[in-house]
Amino acid sequence: MKAIVVVDQNWAIGKDGGLLVHLSGDLKHFKEITLGKTVIMGRATLQSLPKQQPLPGRKNIVLTENARLTEDFMKCDFTVCSSMGTLFTELIANGDMEDSFVIGGEKIYKQLLEYCTEVYITKIDFAFPGADKHFPNLDMQPDIWEVISEEAPITENGHSYHFMEYRRK
Repeated sequence: MKAIVVVDQNWAIGKDGGLLVHLSGDLKHFKEITLGKTVIMGRATLQSLPKQQPLPGRKNIVLTENARLTEDFMKCDFTVCSSMGTLFTELIANGDMEDSFVIGGEKIYKQLLEYCTEVYITKIDFAFPGADKHFPNLDMQPDIWEVISEEAPITENGHSYHFMEYRRK
């Protein structure tokens, strides 16, 4: 399993239920990496998607304990898992473990990061004030994570950012 996330200088990932900033280059990067794969998200991330629709060209799994939401989203081409056990059963049964990406939010990242072998991070060279959701700081875990690639900075919408890849040691 892998994770993909965009973070600011303080490893913040969101504010008020949304992304910190819209970066079309990052969205293109996200699509290139996850297209044809399985994406795993929580309820809040699902509800932040345009029209709450599945991401096209990917198998979309929602991990939620909310039974009402489970019934609603099963009608929309999402696979809904109500526990970690059912999630892993689903991934293993379909051979999706290696080709699955955790895409958020904060709670789902924290639950599943220990099962990830790689993390694709877009680092924004700015600290967004008021950010209220965070990703664990992998740079503070050098005994667990190592940087295996870092691309040159890109500037868009007044923000500099770069793509990085971390691998579990």
